[in-house]
Amino acid sequence: MSPILLAEQILNGLQSGVMLFLMAAGLTLIFGVMGLINLAHGSLYMVGAFAAAAVAGATGSFLLALIAALAAAAAAGAMVELLVIRRLYARDHLDQVLATFALILIFSEGTRWLFGSFPLYLDIPPWLAGTVMLPGGIEYAAYRLALIGAGLAVAAGLWWMNARTRLGIQIRAGENDREMIAALGVDISKLYTLVFAIGAALAGLAGALVGPIQSVQIGMGEPVLILAFVVIVIGGIGSVRGALVGGLLVGLTDTLGRLLLPELFKLVTDASGAATIGSAFASMAIYILMAGVLIWKPTGLFGARA
Repeated sequence: MSPILLAEQILNGLQSGVMLFLMAAGLTLIFGVMGLINLAHGSLYMVGAFAAAAVAGATGSFLLALIAALAAAAAAGAMVELLVIRRLYARDHLDQVLATFALILIFSEGTRWLFGSFPLYLDIPPWLAGTVMLPGGIEYAAYRLALIGAGLAVAAGLWWMNARTRLGIQIRAGENDREMIAALGVDISKLYTLVFAIGAALAGLAGALVGPIQSVQIGMGEPVLILAFVVIVIGGIGSVRGALVGGLLVGLTDTLGRLLLPELFKLVTDASGAATIGSAFASMAIYILMAGVLIWKPTGLFGARA
């Protein structure tokens, strides 16, 4: 195996990881502040992707498509919180799971009614097309490199919001004692709506950014949602820093596992068997990682409480 191929796969793992972070960051914010299990988070990822594809197709502008994805996902999230989620905070987690699962079906059928059943396609913008020559002779797609930069920039922005702004203080306080901040005069209902909209916007942004490297289709958010839950369990529920570290770990583990495990099994079996066994173990690698983290630290890497 060449060092260049390994370096490219590491970059692919980083790119996958930062996109998972965008999904997981919104999910962990919502769960940390509201204690809500939101299975419909993947549907907001899909909403952002479809909004971006529709606007890009109509205007030809990728930047307008990203703005539309953020706005559509945030608006959808705020509407869902106001109309449905607000009635679930005091309910059992099973009620939350059933209600948000119903939202998945509603979003899927609503999107099918608006856009049809066929996939949409979002083109890579011309100014990010082609490849970039990196040190060491590594030729890598400019768009994927931009995704890594965008994800890290969002991570820095979330850190700044959480650590340096009044909203961040309220979010951190809400994670620890929501009754107390309500007693101090913070409108907890508005805070919940805003946090839900921010989480939804992050999911929509992830969907829009991934759109050019995969088809935009009904149900595209559900597989990513499963990985996002793995990320927040590894990183620690409620921790944005944990979501970033967990996303990078999951992205690298999944990508490098698919590359290295078949090669490893070639040492003990034939090429055909190594490919089959290696692929099977690679698909299990992130769950083995999650189990290992939970055995070592049940609250996750940066979780303050279970």
